[in-house]
Amino acid sequence: MIAGVGIAEGLAMAYAVVLLLVAYGIDTLARRSAAKVESDRAGGFVYHEDHDAWLCPQDQWLWPQSFDPDNRVMRYRGSPTVCNACPVKDTCTTSHDGREVSRAVDSWPASEAARFHRGIACAITVLAVLWPLAMAAAADTVTASLVLLAAATGVGVLSLPLWSHLRRSPAVPEGVRLTTLDENLDHRTQVALAHQRRRTTYGSDRREERPSAYASERRDVQDRRHGADPATTVVQQRSRDASGVVPTRPEESLIPESRRSAYRSDRTREVG
Repeated sequence: MIAGVGIAEGLAMAYAVVLLLVAYGIDTLARRSAAKVESDRAGGFVYHEDHDAWLCPQDQWLWPQSFDPDNRVMRYRGSPTVCNACPVKDTCTTSHDGREVSRAVDSWPASEAARFHRGIACAITVLAVLWPLAMAAAADTVTASLVLLAAATGVGVLSLPLWSHLRRSPAVPEGVRLTTLDENLDHRTQVALAHQRRRTTYGSDRREERPSAYASERRDVQDRRHGADPATTVVQQRSRDASGVVPTRPEESLIPESRRSAYRSDRTREVG
């Protein structure tokens, strides 16, 4: 023990060091918790800082689309064409305009929760500095006062990194569109509606075309050429559609079953 410094002064300095360690512990735990939450939210997506883009588990890139100045996040979105055709889309996103991932552009602490925990840590460092200062003011000797002032100064210097976010100027990304959260939601809704309209149009184009009047007229001419009654042909066509069995011609009903094959072959050669 230093001469002139009592047990009370020593305990005050030790208490200041413990408070400083507690402050850094709270900040470290909050940082790790936020990193784990961000990792779980990304869902297997990996951010590549050199490309400023996210790579999804299916080896597809999500590029920056907009920046939200209110929430201080950059939004990345995949191509709707690629995401909608992805085999694992059901487990990734329900959106029709591509998967979206956000990233805070400011370093820790960037979110409100992070600033809350950083504020608690800073408040603890204030107590760590004030405790030895108060003891220095009440010390009996000059030596004890100087030692306590030195301890308070050291704790204050060591706590400066926790106050660095107050001196940091917010980053403003360049080359991207500035959109708020509401504007981003409106834009995604419009993209999803446009995609739905394209799918509806494509589906209507793929519908089976109905038989035209020209096809019906051509079939009637062929039936007349073969000697069949158009009215009878219509009845046969309806019967074919209903039962799936091709009915015989009127003149074939008068021919025995054993000679119908030969009759049909002769009719084919006559037409040819």
